[in-house]
Amino acid sequence: MRNCAPGRDDGSICGDTLNTNALENLNGTIALAGAGKMGGAMLTGWLAGGLDASRVIVVEPFPSDDIKALAAKGVRLNPNDAGTADTLVVAVKPQMFREAGPALKKLVGSDTLVVSIMAGTPIAALEQVCGGMVVRAMPNTPAAIGRGITVAVAAKNVSAAQRATADALLRATGSVEWVDDEGLMDAVTAVSGSGPAYVFLLAEELARAGVEAGLPADLATKLARETVAGSGELLHRSEQDSATLRQNVTSPGGTTAAALEVLMGQDGMQPLMIRAIAAATKRSKELAK
Repeated sequence: MRNCAPGRDDGSICGDTLNTNALENLNGTIALAGAGKMGGAMLTGWLAGGLDASRVIVVEPFPSDDIKALAAKGVRLNPNDAGTADTLVVAVKPQMFREAGPALKKLVGSDTLVVSIMAGTPIAALEQVCGGMVVRAMPNTPAAIGRGITVAVAAKNVSAAQRATADALLRATGSVEWVDDEGLMDAVTAVSGSGPAYVFLLAEELARAGVEAGLPADLATKLARETVAGSGELLHRSEQDSATLRQNVTSPGGTTAAALEVLMGQDGMQPLMIRAIAAATKRSKELAK
């Protein structure tokens, strides 16, 4: 991916490589509201990237043992009087957002950067409930192993420096892409936010089909799991696009071609995936209401 400055504002989508030094150079207090799977993954990435634990406040009513262990390393867990933060990362469940609003508002000052990773929650709602300068982001679950991808969009009043801060925090769990049109976020949620579930379903159904073809269940499961994982890693490392990689596996008149005639037929994956993404996009828009 090409490099581009976090403050760029020319309507493009851009990304750059992970820079952990950016975390070491961040200033001020960072509050994390919600330390579930995604929030916890981000926190782990921040600390691994060199962020000073003593500068992190975590607000989580039901902290896991892992989060409690981080408190022993200097993270301030549920302090009585946290004050306002320079940056607030909102990782609570969307349905709990407005209920948590008063507590979140206490963490936000007039110049606080608010970074939200909640699905279906628009910038306008974040500004209304929390205030501050808002960046809306959508990560995905491979963030848990540092291989996620996040798409982010910034409100107009977010400065270049604040956008760089958001970029550094989000990049701790994988790559980041920036867009200028918030209207794209529903489709982003449908493709990459929900996308891991589609891949896991592929592995699930590939194994099931293997059993139907006569394979023992444990062997079919292992073959499907390793094939999906290995193919994903090949796609990750290769400079070739997915269509070329698919063609490289497919010999004319061979077994792969026979299967692809079904998968790429009139009722195959393309129309099915278009319908699935449309349904997820529609639901994301509904959640914003």
